[in-house]
Amino acid sequence: MSREYAENRIKEALKLSKGNPTKARQQIIAWTYEDTKLLHALARPHLTGIVAHAVNRVIYHQSMEDEEQEVHETPRSLDMEPETFGAEIMKALQSDNTSRFGREGGAPVPRPKQVSQSHIDALKAMSSKKKKD
Repeated sequence: MSREYAENRIKEALKLSKGNPTKARQQIIAWTYEDTKLLHALARPHLTGIVAHAVNRVIYHQSMEDEEQEVHETPRSLDMEPETFGAEIMKALQSDNTSRFGREGGAPVPRPKQVSQSHIDALKAMSSKKKKD
């Protein structure tokens, strides 16, 4: 019964709006403020999802409020002394465990390959030659 009622009201709204779906939607929304039977008929197939969304939203907001209440200590300020400023950052950057850009997945960092003697000889030969004017 409720599905038929909703369909009849939709047909009525389309007739009043001369087939314009946007105006029909606006009319149906306006009717739902006064006609709870229509609202329930339209929302019934989606009610489980609507309620699940509302419950999850409240749970999320409660957990956020709980986290905010747990933070009581004041944040400590940075050590701005010239001798120690940035020392922790530099230690972290120099560490072997520091992730490198593009290697965040934990892949091992390849070690640089040993330069061959022929490569060294070629560079020396290029640097020793005079440039032509």
